[in-house]
Amino acid sequence: MLKIGDKKLINAWAFYDWANSVYSLVISTAVFPIYYAGLTASEGFANADGKIEFLGMLWNSTSLYNYALAFSFLVVALMSPMLSGIADYAGNKKKFLKGFCLLGSISVMCLYFFTGKETLWVGIVFTILASIGFWGSIVFYNAYLPEVAHPEQQDKVSAKGFMLGYSGSILLLLICLILIETEVFGLYDKQFGSQISFVLVGLWWLGFAQITYKKLPNTEKITLPKDNYFLKGIKEFKKVARELFEYSELKNFLIAFFLLSIGVQTIILMAGIFGTILGLETANLIGTILLVQFVGILGAFLFSRLSNKIGNIKTLKITIAIWGLVCFIGFNLTKDTPNIDIYFYVLGGLIGLVMGAIQSLARSTYSKLLPQTEDTASYFSFFDVTEKIALVVGMVTFGLLTSFFTIQTSVLALGVFFLGAFITLSTIKKTKYVQ
Repeated sequence: MLKIGDKKLINAWAFYDWANSVYSLVISTAVFPIYYAGLTASEGFANADGKIEFLGMLWNSTSLYNYALAFSFLVVALMSPMLSGIADYAGNKKKFLKGFCLLGSISVMCLYFFTGKETLWVGIVFTILASIGFWGSIVFYNAYLPEVAHPEQQDKVSAKGFMLGYSGSILLLLICLILIETEVFGLYDKQFGSQISFVLVGLWWLGFAQITYKKLPNTEKITLPKDNYFLKGIKEFKKVARELFEYSELKNFLIAFFLLSIGVQTIILMAGIFGTILGLETANLIGTILLVQFVGILGAFLFSRLSNKIGNIKTLKITIAIWGLVCFIGFNLTKDTPNIDIYFYVLGGLIGLVMGAIQSLARSTYSKLLPQTEDTASYFSFFDVTEKIALVVGMVTFGLLTSFFTIQTSVLALGVFFLGAFITLSTIKKTKYVQ
């Protein structure tokens, strides 16, 4: 078995970002949101008031999408603590990682069958299941970071994962764009090209994940009797919960992470729909999203190096300030803004610069704040539950504000959460590994 800090082990762990980040880009950010927005806006899909019917009720299409994702995040938030406790007790994190990866990849492929009003339920149901699969797997993937890299390596290793993720997702997105925007095999059908893209995402995710599975340590301890399996998992989680709140810096960091995640994740998930509402052409939206990914590679690299010089907390505060600027610019953009496409590219460049950076640094900072422990899955479940609850709050807030006001108002409101995160980070004291 490979030892902690081994280059082969680190590379294998980071490669899961290459595998699963195609979901983040193609499904969460680029192709599917645009596909969903275009399909629900097509003739005959909505009523005269622009509402669509689902579960016997009328919905704003954007709000329905928001609520579906929010529900998936809530499911993950509710079940991951118990599952992580079981994983720590039994040492079977890899099994849970594989299970959620399988659920997510198959669900993504099932989006192929979302083709119109009659199959709206397919789009919503498998959007939810794919999201549960993705975010559920992340809980156990992140939990491996302290087991594959030493604390002094973790900023660099976490950034490496995100850089690989951006690179892989760019490659597959370009392939998808060829399918959607060009003539392939004598056919030119944007809708069919999009459907094929969903299948490719699922196959890519599931296929490349096998590389990670081969190298990650399998620390399964024992076969447990069914009558105490879940009970022991819950007890394991409760023990970690008590320990966690004894560490004030760890607790304060989770509060800051909660606030910044509301802003970051909501912006990432809603960027495509925001651009569609602003009237941008699909080509411009895709171009902006590609720009975000390319700049994201550079941003993750630069900010990981910056953190080594000035410390994690100061670096995180710089990224948060830039996110606040993003919210301000977004608030001032409308359909009537001259050269709206150029402004959107500028916005995309700023998002790319700090998107991977803040996610990578948040993950490694939390890992470096952890005490010496074998209960990494339970500790990281708090990290991931915090993010999921933040996503629920963010998506519901965004959906409500969009329903009653404008999408620009929703974007500006996210800036308040970034401000709260900035202030909370200022209360965290230096530790041995976090400066």
